[in-house]
Formats: sequence, C-alpha cells, structure tokens
Amino acid sequence: MMARRLGRFVAAAGVAAALTIASAQVPAQAAGPGAPPVAVATQRPPTMPFDPAKLRATLDATRDAGMYGLFSEARDGRTAWDGASGVADVRTGRPVTPGMRQRVGSITKSFVATAILQQVEQGHISLDASVAQYLPGLIPGRLGQQITVRMLLNHTSGIGDYVVTAFPSLKELSPQSLDEFRFRNVPPEQLIQWGLSAPRTGMPGERWSYSNTNYIIAGRLLEKVTGTKAEQYITRNVIEKAGLRHTYFPDSPWVVGPHSRMYESLYQHVKPPRDYSVFNMSWAWTAGALVSTMDDLNRFYRKLLTGRIIGMDALAQMKRTVPVKDADGNVLMNYGLGLYSLDLPCGTFWGHDGAVFGAGTQSLTSAGGARQVSVALNLMKYQQLNANGTLVPHPIDSALGAHVVEALCGTQPGVRTAGPDELVRLLPLQFARTVR
Repeated sequence: MMARRLGRFVAAAGVAAALTIASAQVPAQAAGPGAPPVAVATQRPPTMPFDPAKLRATLDATRDAGMYGLFSEARDGRTAWDGASGVADVRTGRPVTPGMRQRVGSITKSFVATAILQQVEQGHISLDASVAQYLPGLIPGRLGQQITVRMLLNHTSGIGDYVVTAFPSLKELSPQSLDEFRFRNVPPEQLIQWGLSAPRTGMPGERWSYSNTNYIIAGRLLEKVTGTKAEQYITRNVIEKAGLRHTYFPDSPWVVGPHSRMYESLYQHVKPPRDYSVFNMSWAWTAGALVSTMDDLNRFYRKLLTGRIIGMDALAQMKRTVPVKDADGNVLMNYGLGLYSLDLPCGTFWGHDGAVFGAGTQSLTSAGGARQVSVALNLMKYQQLNANGTLVPHPIDSALGAHVVEALCGTQPGVRTAGPDELVRLLPLQFARTVR
C-alpha cells in the first residue's frame, strides 16, 4: 500500500516540479482567491526596493541549509541583480555562476501555451474546441470529443500522467530506471500512449490534476495545426520573438553552454545524491525539455505579461485560472493556461516552476512585468516523505522562500515571515495534494 502511495506521489515528479503533483476537486474555469504561500501579513503593502545584501544573504542561507548550489536574477524596473552561491560540481568544488544554463522543466509549458495562443489569435485553434477536432482518434471514444484544448492547457482534462510508467522504479523510490533509461529516446506517441493508459484523474473539466501528458498532446496539436515541428515553431515564434539568447530545446543528452551538474536525492533515498545532468530529454519534450537562463526567463515572462508575445486578449485567456488546493483545502496557486499566479505579501505574481531529475527552477513576475525573480537549484527532492507519503518541508524551502520574497517584495515593515512550523510553498507544484 505504501509503495502505491509513493508511486502516485512521484508519478508526475519528473517535469512539473519533480515532486508531488496531484489533483484538486475544483470545477474547470472557476476562480478562487489564493492564500499567502510564503509569508503572512495583515495587509498587502506595496513592493519596496530589494536589498542586494539581503538577496546575497538569503542565497547563502539556502546554501547553508543544504542546497549544493543555486543562482538567481532579480529585477525591479530598471534595476537588475544577479548572484550565485554554492558549487556546481560537488567533486571539484567548481562554483555556480549567475549566467549558467539550466534545464527548466515544466516552465516549458508556458512557452507551449503561448505558442498555442498565437494560433488562437490567428483563428487556427479554438480553446473550447475538442481535441478530436484537431487530432481525430488520438484520444479514444467520447473523451476525445469531450476534452477541449483549454482542458489540456489548464490540466482539467482528467488524463493521467506518464512519468511513473516511463520510470517505473520511482514507485519504489529507486533511481534504477533513471540510470537504465538515461540515454533512451522516447517518441511523443509512446508518451501519449502511456498517459492515456494511466488511471484517469476525473471526467473532463471536473478537477485540476497535473499531467505532463496534456502538454505532449498539446505539442502534437501545435504540429498538426502549423505543419511545423513543435520545437521549430516555438523557437521561431516564441523564443526568438522574445529575444531570448540562451533558450533552446536540446538535441542531445548534454547541456550546451556553462551549466551546473544536477543532483537527485529522491527524497533522501539516493545517498549521496546522483548526478543526472546528462540525460536524454525526449521523455519530457513539450512538457519540460527546455534549457534556459535566469535572464532569459525574466525576459520571456516580462514580454509575455506585457502583451509583446501574444496580445492582451489572448493573455487574458491565459490568466483564466482554476484554484489548486492541498489536502487541507489551502489554495496553493491559481492555474491558468501554462501560467499560474501566487499570492505573496506584497501582491500577486505570475509564472511557473519546473524541475527535471536534479534541477529545479522558479520564475515569478508581477502583472506589469517590472518586478521579477528567477532562481535555479541543482539539488532536487532533498525533502523527506512522512509515513503517509506527504512531503515534509525542509529548511531549504524556508530559506529559498525568504530569497524570493526579498526579491519581489523588498523588506516589508509589519510583515511576518513564515515561522519554522509554517508550510513554505514557494514551488507550489511540489505541495499540491490529492483532495478526495
């Protein structure tokens, strides 16, 4: 029984946050208020200038709490700061640096959703049309007619995730299949088949449930409509349009450019944590294969949220959200179309987080695009699970939360930061829990 619970816990682990990803019983297209995920305040004061010394100190505190290495870029209008702390290679002691490339996992979904919305603007895709209209026969039976493009992008399709089938040893919290399949090439059709064969998480539109399969199908849909490989279309129409210089879909297991090694702990079941920086990312494809930098991520979200990649009407569709709750009913985030919002002490911020085996990334931006932070980690699943298979927050989570709050809010008088016994939910996808 415990193994089955842990299998469900890590089933969506790879791309989304490489951590807990499950479902919340919420109606599709519902809106709901969020709860402050990192700090508690009686009011939401305006943002204050960030303090570079505190940004540096909070990075170091995250390292001191056990993170091998991390790097960050923060922006406040025209003011930019970047920094790094810790090592990129545990064996040699090579330091991390701010401009390193990073496998950004499910942040890829923001790029894919943006590409789909470009096609919506051009009248080639309707968000509320069935998937079967574009990919007849891909989803069998009536489900293909019931599941809409919007449901794929906001994770209310009810389609299961494929990750635990792709890497079956994750059910037992073992890295065996990660090692065995490190260089395996998996076609998208296989990923979709695995996802459609997985247990359904609900009827179409019934509830939010994170599934990488949704975005593999979205990648295939984009190809069918445009007649272009998804990687090529996204590169030309999203990455290049945003002026990104170091963002790309990898075509080999190696990251091109300066980067850190990427260490996987698998909830402290791999000791010492193992390096998975070399990995064939076909298993993630349009659900999470992108490589980027923190500067590029900030540039992308800044332009996206100010209408410079898609128009404001399309952006409004992207920001139509469903609330995502944990097992206790706390709203962790509000998820739109490849984009979610988080409430912090000084307001609401938009973005996404993502992880692959050994690397985690968070990127958040204010609605107007001025206030931003993107941060990269090179040690993942460093937390432990309790007897119920629930994630136990680690001191790294609190320290990292303090860094992000300083970057986005500045030092806020009258704001109480989260105490040691309070749940820090900076990367909300890892704390999303099944609500039955």
